Amino acid sequence: MPIVKTNTTQIAQPTQLRPYGLPTYNTSADAIAAYAGDDQIYVLYPRKIEAAARTFLNGFPGQVLYAVKSNPHPSLLQILWDEGVRNFDVASIREMELVAGLLPGAKMFLMHPIKSRATIARAYALGIRDFSFDHKDELQKIIDCADDATDLRLHLRLALPKGDAAMPLSGKFGADFESATALLQSARHVSDKLGVCFHVGSQCMVIDNYDRAIGYARDLVNAAGVSIDSIDVGGGFPVAYPDMPIAPMADYFHAIADSLSAHGFANIAVFGEPGRALCAEGGATLARVELRKGSDLYLNDGTYGSLFDAGQFAWKFPVKLHRNRPPAPALNTIGFRFFGPTCDSADTMNGPFHLPADTCEGDWVEVGHLGAYGQTLATQFNGFYSNHTVAVLSDD
Repeated sequence: MPIVKTNTTQIAQPTQLRPYGLPTYNTSADAIAAYAGDDQIYVLYPRKIEAAARTFLNGFPGQVLYAVKSNPHPSLLQILWDEGVRNFDVASIREMELVAGLLPGAKMFLMHPIKSRATIARAYALGIRDFSFDHKDELQKIIDCADDATDLRLHLRLALPKGDAAMPLSGKFGADFESATALLQSARHVSDKLGVCFHVGSQCMVIDNYDRAIGYARDLVNAAGVSIDSIDVGGGFPVAYPDMPIAPMADYFHAIADSLSAHGFANIAVFGEPGRALCAEGGATLARVELRKGSDLYLNDGTYGSLFDAGQFAWKFPVKLHRNRPPAPALNTIGFRFFGPTCDSADTMNGPFHLPADTCEGDWVEVGHLGAYGQTLATQFNGFYSNHTVAVLSDD
């Protein structure tokens, strides 16, 4: 979708939907009826992805970087590009080459704080100039692999005090306060542009976490006594899963804008790295019921497939039943536990997932909100996997 740029806002203009090279159906039921395979079916909902992109492009108070890790499917990347997303957060050589090959005009940011020297060198050769770091040795690696280049745009990853996200990300990455002040001072001398970045945690449902993080960044920059050119507020933008109600995304945008202004960051470049919020609702998995035992359903997808978060973190994804034969599903529902197809007993999703009480073998269960961290986490364990992805045009 083309973008009309003004001085302050990116406005997405509607265009006609394209199928993006995938088998395309009006409904999920149509996709199931046409399928002759034995595996699960992955679904992309282009209109939902488009709507999410417009929300961020028109509302986020800065530049939008799509976090490719959340779903690198080429068709999804193309949908985002056509909507006007031009910046992509990549972490590996394969992600870089995927984006560069598919979208030659894209601007990539290598925001993974710890990288191999080969990754840094390949990134620089591909024209990437934005690099994250959180340690003096990583900073030196970037300098070495870019041959002491003078056009580096460096982003110091900060370790934040513990927040309230559903999936906290503290502990693995980020410089503490004392280290960060010294790193900012060192990086200022070797960077063309210098910024700070952080991540409040995945699925952050407490908006004030962004204000606390921005205030923390302000204190750190003041302590370092250097000027910065950008601030990256990271990802964490949530999606409304069952039992996880969220505020409107506009509330997040307004709070971030107000906090940036209040803490003296209004006149520098601002970045955000949505992943889940751009693609989660735009994807689903259609899994067939192979057997029912009481309130247990055995599916042809599970935690070693696209339902990792349902097993590992006990997330209750939205579900609905598809049955293409009589009788119509019962009106009353009960809570089910799911088991995946592998021989591993850990392939368990406790839910409960509420479906019609007469759900049985041969029915298909649509598990929603799996556009993010669904099929991208799937393995080929035990020989159970799917290469079948379709586009569905309805928004149901």
